[in-house]
Formats: sequence, structure tokens, C-alpha cells
Amino acid sequence: MYLIMIVPALLLSLYAQFKVKATFNKYSKITASRGISGAEVASTILRKNGMNSVGIEQVRGSLTDHYDPTVKTVRLSETVYGSNSIAAIGVAAHEVGHAIQHQEEYGPLGLRHKLVPVTNFASSASFPILLIGFIFNQLNLIMLGIILFSAVVLFHLVTLPVELNASRRAVVQLSETGIISAGEAPMVKKVLSAAALTYIAATLAAVANLLYYVMIFMGSND
Repeated sequence: MYLIMIVPALLLSLYAQFKVKATFNKYSKITASRGISGAEVASTILRKNGMNSVGIEQVRGSLTDHYDPTVKTVRLSETVYGSNSIAAIGVAAHEVGHAIQHQEEYGPLGLRHKLVPVTNFASSASFPILLIGFIFNQLNLIMLGIILFSAVVLFHLVTLPVELNASRRAVVQLSETGIISAGEAPMVKKVLSAAALTYIAATLAAVANLLYYVMIFMGSND
């Protein structure tokens, strides 16, 4: 039963990881018509939205891009910061999309930030508690583990609309500022859609695990 529930989500996760890398590599080789870098894209969109106080920094690695709301800084990876490829400008605009969400107090983003400390604890504590509960058939521990893991699932469910919304904002901002042409928009969407697939896969895997734990609890309770 576990394999029936988990294997599809696992296969989707593996496919998503392959897809995002393959898509990013493909569109990293295509130079955007404007020829400006990821850092310049981020700066342009931030200025357009009156967000000059938001910083832009380069970080090591590939696909390590993120927005840090605690210091209002867009951090772009080495493969995005100085690159003028379709992939780079799409990723840069996506991260600025999170900054715009922050400025506009986008509800799901605020909720995700509040869930971070709870999720960090729950993700590390839930499995050991569930394992002990299963081994010793302790229903109270199993229930506690399920409750903790539910917080992890909630985080994934909240993260999904946050990421999808940031991608939609990215395409709109890139188009409105004239950074991409009408012909380049579909390519940017492909890059961002591939990235979104990883979040969808992670969410489905988390939900499948939770349902499996609940089924075991219900069976043990009977």
C-alpha cells in the first residue's frame, strides 16, 4: 500500500528534478534579446515597482536563488546573476516576484514565513516520533507524529500558491518592462513551469505520506 501511494509521487519528484535541470540548461544557452543580466533584470523590476531599498546579492552555486524577507534582499546564484540568458532572467524575475509579494503583504507568503520555525521542528521530529510509535504500537505517539507531519504538509500546501504566484508576476513584470518580447514569453514560462513542477511533486509526496500515516493509525486503532 505504501508503494502504491508513494511511488507515483516519487517518480514525479525524480522527473521534476530532471525537468528543471534540463529546461534550465536548455534556456541558459539562449540569450535574451535585450542582452541584460539577471542582476540588471532584478534591478529594473525593483525600480519599476519603487522598491529601491531591496538589495541584490550574488550567492554561490546553481539554482540557489532566493529572496530573503528578513533583510529584504534578492539573492541570485552565480549562473543567474551575471547571465543574460532566458533562463537567468526568468529566475531573477521570479525572485523579485517574491519581493513584490512581500511589499504587497501577500497573504500566503506571510503565512509561509510564520510556518518556517514550526515546520523546521516538525520535519525533524515527526519521523522519529512516528517510527517509535509504529515499533511499540503507541497510538498517542503515532497521533503526535501525524499532527507534527501535518504542519510539514501545510507548509508545502502554502508554498505552492506562493511560488506559482511569483512566477505569474515574473512574466507580467518582464513583459511590462519590455525586457522580453512576445516571442520570448513562452520560453520564460517553460523555465518557470519546470521549476514549479518540483513544488507540485514535493506537495504530492508530502500529502501521500500523511495519508499513509493516517491509514496506519486508523488500522491500529481498530
